Amino acid sequence: MTTTARIDHGTGRVVVITGAAGGVGSALVGRFLRNGDRVIATDLSAAALGKLRADLGADESLVTVAGSIADEDHVQAIADAARRSGGVDVLLNVAGFFPFDMFEDTSPDRWRMVIDINLTGYFLVTHALLPLMRGRGWGRIVNVGSASMFPGVPGQVHYVTAKAGLVGFTRSLAREVGADGITVNLLTPGLTLTGPVLENFPAELIASQREGRALKRDQHAGDLVGPIFFLASPDAGFVTGQTLNVDGGMFMN
Repeated sequence: MTTTARIDHGTGRVVVITGAAGGVGSALVGRFLRNGDRVIATDLSAAALGKLRADLGADESLVTVAGSIADEDHVQAIADAARRSGGVDVLLNVAGFFPFDMFEDTSPDRWRMVIDINLTGYFLVTHALLPLMRGRGWGRIVNVGSASMFPGVPGQVHYVTAKAGLVGFTRSLAREVGADGITVNLLTPGLTLTGPVLENFPAELIASQREGRALKRDQHAGDLVGPIFFLASPDAGFVTGQTLNVDGGMFMN
């Protein structure tokens, strides 16, 4: 009788995380490192990535690559780092940029910038890393969108358009790669109290979000770590093409 050795995909994986120096990204980096995974963390700022390393006291299990996911040369550098690590098991597309611009004040260049970071960048990174994941016959891709796509947000037509586009991206890609043992899912968080949110959003808006939730509390980066970690795990092997809304019960489906 022929037997096949079971591969444990629950630890010791190669995990790529974009937007890794942000509030959500940094929490994810710490969680996967504690799990015994090797993390390739990418963000715009080399200084922010250096601080992340220092804050976590990380060793060689953390590899950092600074640059924009909208830049093809930078994306190639991410792929090169993954190749040196032996491939990719998990890709977490977390990077985001959410400015406020009323529609009639939005220039074509501004529109392209927001779409490039929040949608095209996800395509570029996934496109570059997918062959390395296919080669392993197993994989998890988790895209981070935004619950703002449900009601729409004035002043963020560009951002909400990009995040809504991730629904189609996630579902269609899940259809293409499912036979290779790769799942693709989308997580849509509510307003999460990261640094940029606290700096740019008025207290009244944050309070209204809190009161609009069934759970009646603020949302923090840590609230997203568990759901994303689950979607990246072997336990979520039969979950693909789905949108998981994590917002404390603001929007229910």
